[in-house]
Amino acid sequence: MPLSSAPADTTHHLFRSAFRTHPAGVAVVTAAGERGPVGLTASSVASVSADPPALSFSLSGSRSAEQLIQAETVVVHMMDAGQLELAKTFSRPGTERFTAGMDWVTLPTGEPLLRAAPWALRCRITHRVPVGTSILLAAEVLEIHGAPGTAEPLVYHDRSFHRLTDASRIG
Repeated sequence: MPLSSAPADTTHHLFRSAFRTHPAGVAVVTAAGERGPVGLTASSVASVSADPPALSFSLSGSRSAEQLIQAETVVVHMMDAGQLELAKTFSRPGTERFTAGMDWVTLPTGEPLLRAAPWALRCRITHRVPVGTSILLAAEVLEIHGAPGTAEPLVYHDRSFHRLTDASRIG
């Protein structure tokens, strides 16, 4: 059935089904919120430009998302398979975050930094674009914490977390 003739509820379902088959990297986005640090897991982070370094991600629906959308700066933590439990914690609504056991610090600029993340990009939000029920945020990268390594990437596919290993390489 052509998309243009599909009823809206069918299009919504088909769209979600299509993206369930499209793997995405996993990140945790954090910021200094009104009442302390806030953060959530995001699978929508994408590189936008290398010169100058910029990225984008979209948010919707939660109080954490609302505070992140309003933040001037955020830290985008790129997760690897070793941070699966941390990514799960930040993906579950109502879960206690920024506990003493999470190995996090407040940067001198005020944002929370999860030290276990292999990469953390401190960013300044430059654009907020409403798209449907979400907000697309574009951000300029101000600082990068981390170093190249050989950790196994963490991806989200078909409502589950997966690790990429050398055994999963096909090309």
